[in-house]
Amino acid sequence: MKKQYLWSLFSAMLLVLIIIAGCGGSDDASTDDSGDDTDTSQADNSDNSEGSDDSGEKKTLVFGRGADAVSLDPSKVTDGESIYVTNQVYDTLVRYAEDSTDVVEALAVDWDVSEDGTVWTFQLREGVKFHDGTDFTAEDVVYNFERWATSDEFIYYGYMFGASEDDPAGIIEKVEATGEYEVQFTLEAPNAPFLQTLAMPPFGIASPEAIEEYGEDYGKNPVGTGPFKFVEWARDDRIVLEKNPDYFGQVASIDEVIFRVIPDNSARFMELQSGTIDIMNGMNPQDLTTAENDSELQVIRRPSMNVSYMAMNTSKEGPMSDKRVRQAINLAIDKDKLLTLYEGIGKPAKNPMPPSLWGYNDDIEDYGYDPEEAKRLLAEAGYGDGFTVELYTMSNPRPYMPQPKLMAEAIKQMLAEVGVEVKIVMNDWDTHLAKTENGEHDMAFLGWTGDNGDPDNFLYVLLDKDNAKVGSAGNIAFYKNDELHDLLVNAQTEMEQEKRTEYYLRAQEIIHEDAPWVPIAHTTPPLGVAKHVKNYVPHPTGSEPFNNIELE
Repeated sequence: MKKQYLWSLFSAMLLVLIIIAGCGGSDDASTDDSGDDTDTSQADNSDNSEGSDDSGEKKTLVFGRGADAVSLDPSKVTDGESIYVTNQVYDTLVRYAEDSTDVVEALAVDWDVSEDGTVWTFQLREGVKFHDGTDFTAEDVVYNFERWATSDEFIYYGYMFGASEDDPAGIIEKVEATGEYEVQFTLEAPNAPFLQTLAMPPFGIASPEAIEEYGEDYGKNPVGTGPFKFVEWARDDRIVLEKNPDYFGQVASIDEVIFRVIPDNSARFMELQSGTIDIMNGMNPQDLTTAENDSELQVIRRPSMNVSYMAMNTSKEGPMSDKRVRQAINLAIDKDKLLTLYEGIGKPAKNPMPPSLWGYNDDIEDYGYDPEEAKRLLAEAGYGDGFTVELYTMSNPRPYMPQPKLMAEAIKQMLAEVGVEVKIVMNDWDTHLAKTENGEHDMAFLGWTGDNGDPDNFLYVLLDKDNAKVGSAGNIAFYKNDELHDLLVNAQTEMEQEKRTEYYLRAQEIIHEDAPWVPIAHTTPPLGVAKHVKNYVPHPTGSEPFNNIELE
């Protein structure tokens, strides 16, 4: 550890208090948190000494982040903070390769699809156990998919499989156990991204026995087959996981993972410098140079597959329902100035999907900055004297928007120049998600990190009318366009990528014209990492299992 690099302004006594409160870096984890006896005793129960150093002390990885998880029932949530944790606890049928969205085996070891693309058959891995000791079989896969298909609580199922109140199962006609270790999916039509979708962390397979045991509290007591087991969750403080010594894949070399909530970016960076955390996300851009010049730290950038945006609630009566107003707001925002708040980690966005994905329409011209044209459009729409609007923002930094508070203030000043008065409404992360999914906002910040490397995961999930449902909206612009919907559904059932590309190019033209968003930026989010952390490879989808990480 690098205790000698502590800040000079703190006294020795305060340093000790910080280290105790911070639950320790990887060297000191076994002596920290003396009040958390449960964490230590449960992690020490394993006979497997693979994760301990030569002194026999536990190896603990502490991950500092800006907000807490919402739920540890992965298909019920869309936020990255939850999925960071569930990615450690659960396995999916197939998973992504370490550094790409190529699909490789996981709980399934082989699969094939019928000639018409509607029947998928998976051969499952034998000898796998859930963390509660129960055996994993094909019936467990059937149980999980039936559970997701019979309730609108499971957000991702609806997003990815087209489920609705009238058709809760969506494109999946049936899921059958055709053998103890064989499961078959029958789709109502071919679905091009189906295999990629199954690899998404929200489709982690949970223990049916645990679901039945915990009921409504299952999201606080997750049980999967993954490389780490759940131990404890202290809300807005920490989540503790321990190594699964019986994991079928790469058994972790670390004994324990602790996800700590440290809302302020600067405070989190100071803890990284002091050694009380080992990895942090949500770095202030201005801290990058400091980190890069610190011999005890490394900066690792996550590959860009994201977008940040300001959605305008098109379903509300008034200004936001008028396309001309939405276009005017796009014209009134100077993205070059906004991007200075990213200090080198962001590039301006003009489409709802990143240029790293196939199907990106680079021929579209961004609106640009033209306040005089914005005023003209506002006057044409009947708002020449301006209006007042609320902008909802999260208080917590996000990988696609590291400084949301400053971003909101900047947009407030820009829109004031064209006569639009902005009232900023700031909420914590959980509240912000709930309010925007319910459509309470006029305008709202949000962003998205792609789940599966397919354009469908951006355009359909974030902007199709199917996902403009009050209470669970992925489309928080509540934007509905029938031509767009037909294009996106056709793209899902078309198996030839060249034809799918044509659909997506046209879809982006429609979205640009209707302007339900102000696309802001695509980022390469930096992570601050202690030098003793080895083999950490951030994934483009925004999270990754930690079982390959080593601590020196």
